[in-house]
Amino acid sequence: MMDHEHHDGHGEHTGPAAHNAHAGHSVAMFRDKFWLSLLLTVPTLAWGHMLQGALRYKAPAFMGSAHLPAAFGTAVFVYGGWPFLKGAWHELQGRLPGMMTLIALAISVAFVFSAAVTLGYPGMPLWEELATLVTIMLLGHWLEMRSVRQAQGAVGELARLLPSTATRILGGSEGAGTSERTEEVTIGRLTDGDLLLIRPGQGIPADAVVSTGESAVNEAVLTGESQPVKKGPADRVIAGTVNGSGSLRVRVTGTGDRTALAGIMRLVAQAQTSRSRAQVVADRAAFWLTWVALGTGALTLAAWLASGATTTYAVERLVTVLVIACPHALGLAVPLVIAISTTLGARSGLLVRDRRGLEEARHVTTVVFDKTGTLTRGVFGVVAIAAAEGMTNDDALRLAAAVEADSEHPIAQGVARTASDRQLGVPRADGFEALPGRGARARVDARTLYVGGPALLTSLSLAPPGALQAAADAAGSRGETAVYLVEERSGQFVVLATLAVADVVRPESRQAIDNLRAAGVEVVMMTGDSKAVAEAVGRRLGIETVMAGVLPEEKAGRIQALQRAGKRVAMVGDGVNDAPALATANVGIAIGAGTDVAVEAGDVVLVRSDPRDLPRLIALSRATYRKMIQNLWWAAGYNVVAIPLAAGVLAPWGIVLTPALGAVLMSASTIIVALNAQLLRRADLG
Repeated sequence: MMDHEHHDGHGEHTGPAAHNAHAGHSVAMFRDKFWLSLLLTVPTLAWGHMLQGALRYKAPAFMGSAHLPAAFGTAVFVYGGWPFLKGAWHELQGRLPGMMTLIALAISVAFVFSAAVTLGYPGMPLWEELATLVTIMLLGHWLEMRSVRQAQGAVGELARLLPSTATRILGGSEGAGTSERTEEVTIGRLTDGDLLLIRPGQGIPADAVVSTGESAVNEAVLTGESQPVKKGPADRVIAGTVNGSGSLRVRVTGTGDRTALAGIMRLVAQAQTSRSRAQVVADRAAFWLTWVALGTGALTLAAWLASGATTTYAVERLVTVLVIACPHALGLAVPLVIAISTTLGARSGLLVRDRRGLEEARHVTTVVFDKTGTLTRGVFGVVAIAAAEGMTNDDALRLAAAVEADSEHPIAQGVARTASDRQLGVPRADGFEALPGRGARARVDARTLYVGGPALLTSLSLAPPGALQAAADAAGSRGETAVYLVEERSGQFVVLATLAVADVVRPESRQAIDNLRAAGVEVVMMTGDSKAVAEAVGRRLGIETVMAGVLPEEKAGRIQALQRAGKRVAMVGDGVNDAPALATANVGIAIGAGTDVAVEAGDVVLVRSDPRDLPRLIALSRATYRKMIQNLWWAAGYNVVAIPLAAGVLAPWGIVLTPALGAVLMSASTIIVALNAQLLRRADLG
């Protein structure tokens, strides 16, 4: 699977059956050819007749200077035009002539005609027009290819989740003893039934079932569940997840392509491949454009020869038609707008990785948010406090944070982080002591304090007062974890406060959702978390549609179901488990602080991890679309008017376009398109 080539559009890789004009090309190749061709084009223009006539200056004359346009123009044709000539050859071999064929034909006719004129054939050479045309087309294709991501990047990031080796227990004995023998093996040597030792903090190399041991496994990267999941005998563990503080012995049930991780990798690849079929439409348009240009050129040549015109005049008409019909303005209309819009987006916190994602954003009717790390921060924090009479909530949090300051437990870190975020001025604790499975104890301001969960209260034979117990029950109903602040007073224990700890909702999430709803966009939350946790977050943010307990392999299916209902879906996520859904959605939007694979799979990345950038994305998409349509109408309208003039329909009235003038109009069309694209920088994204 990892070796299967794929590409979505115009890129450096292509499947064996794909028709791709850029096969074998790279961004660096087009970049290098553009800059060198531009360098060669400057003297071609400086010593050419067109620029000297337009600017009314005389280029310096010296031995051989008259041949400089021919020499440099030929160099540009051979060096810079080679990708187009090669691309046209591949298109013709595949019997699918397209944009490359038309470009190659235009520059070839211009070259042959110019060479013939230079060698004595009557007429005006087109060296300047040829060099300018090739250079502009190289620029357009370079800008176009820069906007395309490598589809294999997401799959590569997924593969890196797996450890490279595993500890296999020899003999398959499930008991842990001093005589147990182990060996380190590569994961490629694992087979079903192998017994593996998973030490604390190690990655799990294969799908397996726990034989002995207990631990908490961090599955957030694959399931979206924010809290580590307790694992014991007979529980399943997933390849790519990370073991916690306990030691496990697991029996392998799936390796290689049969793991859940491999299934996610297949979903990413399949979703991206299916989306690349949109390129067929562009290929068909280029195909018909090619035949229209060829037909017009042939008809022009035949008509003038039949009318009794000289061969020179007829060839000039043919060259003018082919030059003026060359679709470089049409080809630049979209890439130039995309290049500018990606720069504009980056300044607004939007990194566009796939241009179709930006184009599709204006159609979005439904935004599906992942919860953990997207609407929430993906880290624990105190979301509610109930303090006993005589103590403020801030005092309770300050004391609890002091006790937890030296603990490495995620919940303890969440308590300390919340106090720091609120700038409460946490006092220093002395005599810190971790109480395994129960919490922690320390002395703060000459007071002996404990912080822990229900197990702490059980060990102290303590029950909280009614109001504090009610706060704990409410936290549990919301899927939050309740921890207690307890003080020891002369051998007696008193519960001072109940703190509800949960994954912290981003403060900007509510505004983002309100803005989307105001714009008429439906908002959905999809998460691997429990229903209680998901619905609590949904209520806090005002999200009515909540999909909870969604497994990684189900997320893409949920997106497809929404699409089958006629909705244009944008998916916003940050985890590996979101990658298939990001690739399946009409627009995949990755949170910048998320995992690399989500960033790779997303069409657009929110660099600031701010959901409020979504309305900006839609505004940018709409502004970009308007500019593309304006440019496309200009390029098409230009050809509708210019091609008949180039063919000589107004010749009886003395209006005739020379090849040089045709090239000037062609260049003017490109300049107009470029200037109009620059106006996009003035767009108001809010």
